[in-house]
Amino acid sequence: MDRNIRTVDDVMKLLDGLFAPGADRWTADGASWWDGFYADRSRPVPFFVSKPDENLASLVDRGLIKPGRALDLGCGPGRNAIYLASMGFEVDAVDLSPTAISWAEDRATDAGVEVRFRCGDAFDLPTGEPDRPYDLIYDSGCFHHLPPHRRVSYRSLLDRALAPGGHLALTCFATGAMGSELNDADFYEQSRLHGGLAYTPESLRWIFSDLAEIELRRMRDEPAESPLFGEPFLWTALFRARGR
Repeated sequence: MDRNIRTVDDVMKLLDGLFAPGADRWTADGASWWDGFYADRSRPVPFFVSKPDENLASLVDRGLIKPGRALDLGCGPGRNAIYLASMGFEVDAVDLSPTAISWAEDRATDAGVEVRFRCGDAFDLPTGEPDRPYDLIYDSGCFHHLPPHRRVSYRSLLDRALAPGGHLALTCFATGAMGSELNDADFYEQSRLHGGLAYTPESLRWIFSDLAEIELRRMRDEPAESPLFGEPFLWTALFRARGR
């Protein structure tokens, strides 16, 4: 007989375990799935390109975010982390997959920029020093792979790692275009995330209601010849931490 729930972390781990192995691609158990996904660098996967997100470049170009300390969540092969470093940001980047991190490190070397890459679960890593929080947390496609209960962990990460007045910028699946539109409870009944969760603008505003909304729009569709990455099945959003 097990009686091993004492903390919120214990509850989170219990809920994590309700998902079938491999279904929760965001956890350490999902690292092997992502390793296989990133193993062939020549695969025609849209976001394998060495281009930054168009919304990220737009935020920098318009001065809505300015160089400072940045954390790239679920950095994959490092395209956005490398862009931020090239624009003068001090960048930490984290991903579950050792294969993705190795590719990102190779790209950073080729680009001649310095990024501190870390392999592991962002919720278990030391993210930010108490006296040096992040001015920007960037998330290109990590949030929509989280099971519903891990939104609590995500918000906790923002609370401890985002500087007062700092920004959260993210892209995620848009309802009606990409991702599952099941109710939250249904994911636990089916033990699957169905490739990722779709969000409405209203749901994003509610989840991040303790932050100030700066911008929320669909990502622009960028042609193959563009120097930027853009797919219209994604929302892009920018939120600012209130003065804490």
